[in-house]
Amino acid sequence: MQRRDFLTTALAGAAVSQSATAYSTIRPDANTLAEAARDVPVVGDYDVIVCGSGPAGVAAAIEAGRSGAKTLLLEVHGCLGGVWTSGCLTWILDNTNKAGLVQEIKTELQKRGDSATVPTGGTFSFDAEGMKLLLEEYCLKANVTVRLFTRVVATAQKAGRLTHVVTESKSGREAWSGKVFIDCSGDGDLAAQAGCGFDYGDSSGQGQPMSLLCLITGVNYADIKEYVRDAADSKGGSPSKKRLEEAIRRGGHSPSYTHPSIHPIREDLHMLMANHEYGFKGTDANQVSQATLKGRAEVHKIIGSLRSLKGVWSNLRLVATGEQIGVRESRRIHGLYTVSRQDLMTGIRHADAVCRVTFGVDVHSVKKDDEATTNYKRGTPSKPYDIPVRALIAKDVQGLMMAGRCISGDFIAHSSYRVTGNAAIMGQAAGRVAALAVQSNRLPQDVKWADVKWSVE
Repeated sequence: MQRRDFLTTALAGAAVSQSATAYSTIRPDANTLAEAARDVPVVGDYDVIVCGSGPAGVAAAIEAGRSGAKTLLLEVHGCLGGVWTSGCLTWILDNTNKAGLVQEIKTELQKRGDSATVPTGGTFSFDAEGMKLLLEEYCLKANVTVRLFTRVVATAQKAGRLTHVVTESKSGREAWSGKVFIDCSGDGDLAAQAGCGFDYGDSSGQGQPMSLLCLITGVNYADIKEYVRDAADSKGGSPSKKRLEEAIRRGGHSPSYTHPSIHPIREDLHMLMANHEYGFKGTDANQVSQATLKGRAEVHKIIGSLRSLKGVWSNLRLVATGEQIGVRESRRIHGLYTVSRQDLMTGIRHADAVCRVTFGVDVHSVKKDDEATTNYKRGTPSKPYDIPVRALIAKDVQGLMMAGRCISGDFIAHSSYRVTGNAAIMGQAAGRVAALAVQSNRLPQDVKWADVKWSVE
């Protein structure tokens, strides 16, 4: 398609349109606006379009690009990496058994001096700025077109197959055509806009709390070691968490999360996770905004509380809070296979496995009152288990895949596979399958698994 082509496909029951003279009018009989019809320009035509550049999305785009597909990566924030970077989650959980891009990223960050200089055990910790740069370099080298500050707001389909996404940005409303799309938004935004079915939360519809993370400095690892979750502390049951909670309380603040933790990056740079925001839904902009404001206010109170203790905390300073709050719970899109609690308990294996999860059940209490009475595992013993590619393929719309925490799974399974080491590997697998599907003119589910040449070992 040429740049000046226009998308006239019906979206959500109304024609998509745009023009320089478009205007809106207020209906006199209702609290609504009637928008004038506009034509939306189709500004790009791609093989693979990835929506969201978190650990899953950036991995999907890099792999699709490396596999020869013309790839577009859409991201709402100003950097790649999602929760790894704009979310300040500077550690990779469930990474030790992961090869592929996860291992490549770890090796390169270590080579550049951007990995933790303090032993962190099975958790790989890194410098967020180093991660941002590395991911950008990988995308550019793979010929991925990166569009930042751009949000997907609508879709178009033909005969049940996704054909376009519509975005909003400083450039206005634009459409992009693609052959295969990958939803890596975390919240399943693209799939929901396309009309896919999804589940949310536990049996009562409640989701896990959000957490606003931050980076801190002004304290030295050697001086605050008893409060830090390093390799030795993790092996010993993490008593540092209780000590840190008690220290925060001594300073005059009662933290919303009773298991706060400090994670080392460098001797004088650490990540702090000490906030829980209960009862907010990650698919509601108002609720995410409220949770973010509350979370940021509390983080500052926690820093002030610790600093008031003087001593080793005297020079404690807040470097940055996350640009995005950490959302644990959101839409789980219906796929061709649903990862279940039973899968974890039996340690299921699949011939089309894209990822072997070794992380256990990790349900953060859905209500504050339950934090002291319920455990993270929810009575579910788990073994390492496989996620099949079928869980990454949408059931209700053709040409659509998912990767990361929005794949098809139940509440308990989601609490295990949602961590970023798994998300990145799922993304890489989705990127490869999408590229092969395009090159052979097939749907993702019709790609022969032998052609993917993928191993979880």
